[in-house]
Amino acid sequence: MDTKYLEIIKAPVITEKSQNASNNGQYTFRVDPKANKTEIKQAIEKLFNVKVVKISTINEKPKKKRVGRYTGLTNRSKKAIVTLAEGQTIELG
Repeated sequence: MDTKYLEIIKAPVITEKSQNASNNGQYTFRVDPKANKTEIKQAIEKLFNVKVVKISTINEKPKKKRVGRYTGLTNRSKKAIVTLAEGQTIELG
């Protein structure tokens, strides 16, 4: 595997909603905020050996957090919802 692709795809998002979407061939991944759709598509196709049909990306804003008297923000992140070709799956677990 190429480490360039591992830097783009951080981790799968495992939630109840994303698990239900996986039945329809859609998988959700946390990705590098600087990555564009073309880079994400290439990384998914190379890492998992599947054919990607569509990608939707979501930029998540940082949330305000407080620890004692100090306030700050969480890191910004980006999610990608990947739709695969008919009949293809990704094993995440």
